[in-house]
Amino acid sequence: MSFIEEHGLVLVSGRGVAPRLVEVILGEGIRGSWWAHPRSREIFAVLRQLERSADLALCRLVDGKVTFVHRRLWPALVKLQKRFDAGRLALVRQEHTPSGKHVNRPVGFSNWMPQSAREAAQRLSQSEAERLLAPALMSSGLTPKRTPGTRRRAKR
Repeated sequence: MSFIEEHGLVLVSGRGVAPRLVEVILGEGIRGSWWAHPRSREIFAVLRQLERSADLALCRLVDGKVTFVHRRLWPALVKLQKRFDAGRLALVRQEHTPSGKHVNRPVGFSNWMPQSAREAAQRLSQSEAERLLAPALMSSGLTPKRTPGTRRRAKR
């Protein structure tokens, strides 16, 4: 939990611009699917425990990959929500069917974001929100909006 809080955005297992939680759980790099790892049951248990935390949201924010987002970044999500596809901001709720199959049920952004984060977003500057969500913006091909009076550098 402290690792996620420190980084704010953490990929569960996908490769990308944010750290990978599965590697932190194992204390080593991993190749291929973590489901095939000898400690997969331990990984699964840790992930399920984290999913139940009221301080974390599980969505597909970074490059469309499953991402934990710590509560401290939620106001930044509110501030920049129009810059992301709605599917990336939807909360991923995993349910187990009676047959044992896992089913993802998305919960829309407006349905899971608490009022306290919406209020905090009003006090947050655009540039600070962009700094906090830089990995998600980069992975989406989104760049910080230019402010008046700034010029884009020419490509060489």
